[in-house]
Amino acid sequence: MALHLHRLSSGPWCRAARLGCGKLRAWSGRCAAGRSCGPPGTARTEHSRGLGYGPATRGGPWLGTGLAAAMAGLAGLAVAAFGHLQRAEMVPRSSAARSPSPEKEEEDELARRCRCFMAPPVTDLRELRKRPGDIKTKMELLILETQAEVCQALAQVDGAASFSVDRWERKEGGGGISCVLQDGRVFEKAGVSISVVHGNLSEEAAKQMRSRGKVLKTKDGKLPFSAMGVSSVIHPKNPHTPTIHFNYRYFEIEEADGNKQWWFGGGCDLTPTYLNQEDAVHFHQTLKEACDQHGPDLYPKFKKWCDDYFFITHRGERRGIGGIFFDDLDSPSKEEVFRFVQSCAQAVVPSYIPLVKKHCEDSFTAQEKLWQQLRRGRYVEFNLLYDRGTKFGLFTPGSRIESILMSLPLTARWEYMHSPSENSKEAEILEVLRHPRDWVH
Repeated sequence: MALHLHRLSSGPWCRAARLGCGKLRAWSGRCAAGRSCGPPGTARTEHSRGLGYGPATRGGPWLGTGLAAAMAGLAGLAVAAFGHLQRAEMVPRSSAARSPSPEKEEEDELARRCRCFMAPPVTDLRELRKRPGDIKTKMELLILETQAEVCQALAQVDGAASFSVDRWERKEGGGGISCVLQDGRVFEKAGVSISVVHGNLSEEAAKQMRSRGKVLKTKDGKLPFSAMGVSSVIHPKNPHTPTIHFNYRYFEIEEADGNKQWWFGGGCDLTPTYLNQEDAVHFHQTLKEACDQHGPDLYPKFKKWCDDYFFITHRGERRGIGGIFFDDLDSPSKEEVFRFVQSCAQAVVPSYIPLVKKHCEDSFTAQEKLWQQLRRGRYVEFNLLYDRGTKFGLFTPGSRIESILMSLPLTARWEYMHSPSENSKEAEILEVLRHPRDWVH
């Protein structure tokens, strides 16, 4: 299916710094000397071919565990399960041993951009410099930039707690960076993780991909892959402030004959405890505007996909009020799909932070806090029973459970046969979760 797409120019190198590059940046005390980190660049509307997705996705979101699960498990929360972690509140500059000399850093735009990240890139800077136009370089820098921007924004709003920065390495290839803020003033738990991994897929993973329509040619039973992504779940303390989840990822495999297959996936969704019409409209409208830069039919398609995916079957309700969700995007070109994913990633902060600022000081009752705990129970049920990335990680030998379950809240509650009163605020949100709405028309 061909969809219209317009090109979006890349944002400035140090985009995260407009939220305060120095406070949380893990390996530099300031942004590049003499360089101001301004707001994002403006988009240019240059017409191009349509953005679509391959045959495997035409069946909709119910594609079973497999490639999307593998990617979701490898990117962000679940992929850290493979790694060895080195914990540090702040990663010292000396940890960037693979970086160029200070003299070269002063002249190198890539090094200046990297100073705004929470930690140095997973891939050696020398390797990134060798392939500046490669999509894997662009995607790694985008997920690092997204991680830094979101962490900066959350820490500024919280004002009390700070992010711990965990760098981990995967012996099979690659590694990642997990940033976690816990028990702050505003946020009970906020995690933003990236992963950049490579190696050979297991035969089981290859079988799952084949079951989804991927025709893969292995050599001696091996299938080389590269995967990278950013994943985040943010649980605020105030029951009037919604939870948010987002994940954006890229996957590439190389077959025995040298042919490469690639695809992007991801999404962003909101889970409020209580329904606020203005919040829902703002969140969905921001995501729609990001999608509309690349085609008018993307938002409605991916909004429906999101409503269908985040469905708690045994409860007959959605996890939240949705957003967008997509997988297996592989046409018309890597560059054009990347620009779409870039627009979506750049929409996270403007879609969510205004809602946090609006509600983080709201007063609430003990009953409202109790309802939040019960709704978090539903969140846990979905993640453990249905989320493909979580399940993939939990059933992978050698998994690090702490990293896989980072998406879960610190607290939740289950009460036997709990049912809200008719016509209550609690019943109002349940009605929306059972019957999704169109928030932008």
